[in-house]
Amino acid sequence: MKRLVVAVAAVSALALSGCGSAAAPVAGPVPAASMPQPKGVADPAKPATATGGADTSCDPYASLTPSTLPAPGSMPPGSTMAKIRQRGQLIVGVDQNTYLFGYRDPATGNIVGSDIDIAREVARAIFGDPDRVRWVAITAAQRIPDVQNGTVDMVVDTMTVNCDRLKQVRFSSIYYDAGQRVLVPVTSKAGGIEDLGGKKVCAAAGSTSIANIAAAKSKPIPVSVADWTDCLVMLQQNQVDAISTDDTILNGLQAQDPQTKLVGPAFTDEPYGIAIAKGNTDFVRFVNAVLQKIHSNGRWAEIYRTWLGPGGVPSPPRVTFEG
Repeated sequence: MKRLVVAVAAVSALALSGCGSAAAPVAGPVPAASMPQPKGVADPAKPATATGGADTSCDPYASLTPSTLPAPGSMPPGSTMAKIRQRGQLIVGVDQNTYLFGYRDPATGNIVGSDIDIAREVARAIFGDPDRVRWVAITAAQRIPDVQNGTVDMVVDTMTVNCDRLKQVRFSSIYYDAGQRVLVPVTSKAGGIEDLGGKKVCAAAGSTSIANIAAAKSKPIPVSVADWTDCLVMLQQNQVDAISTDDTILNGLQAQDPQTKLVGPAFTDEPYGIAIAKGNTDFVRFVNAVLQKIHSNGRWAEIYRTWLGPGGVPSPPRVTFEG
């Protein structure tokens, strides 16, 4: 639009020159207007990394042994679930920009997706009503602080379980296995993260993805944004060369823009869990019991088919219980 305004101004100046004194010609080409960037872009990003690399001393697939599920509406007195029931709503932190997992349906304005349906099953177990949920749309960087300070009861937001995060919050058992890959324009010759040395690669701030980009041996330039859709906009405007995150998220972005393609194999493991405050171990056990139930009764497979799996439903992720 700025280029058009400059061009119109130039034409107007030429027209007026016939009526008055001649205007001096502009020397050289008119500079192209730069594309605006989404709010909160860090280019380059400098994600925090643990000294000596990421902590791998834990088993991300291990969680607390499930409790016995009480009947909906009959939560144990004094439990975290009883407090939630007394409040009347389960408060859940979710994404509203990750297509297929958690996104706002433009037709209804409702937040929908695979993660949303998983959270609704927890509400069903507490209240007998899956609609007793208050959704709090958050960014990747807000997930841990909002769990820690009690803004939300839990976060269901394509959140990778790892040892560093387990020092800050507790997680449910794994409900989905993903892996980090790369999304590029269809015209790109890049075949994976190894071909993006010196190139700008986008991911959300506060995600494991941005740290993995910064740690890649090929030395790409990490660029962080608030939301995944900001990465897609920047890719479309040629402000970054690629997006790299979990294949699940990239599938959603690729579905929104067929002029992109996924390349290369997964180069990380990204097991998803539900984040819960460290002190609420009873709630972790309760959520694990809900996940165990929906795995066994077919509801997990139904959710997968609805949002993610016309090509078939995989086996549920492996589960290890301890304590």
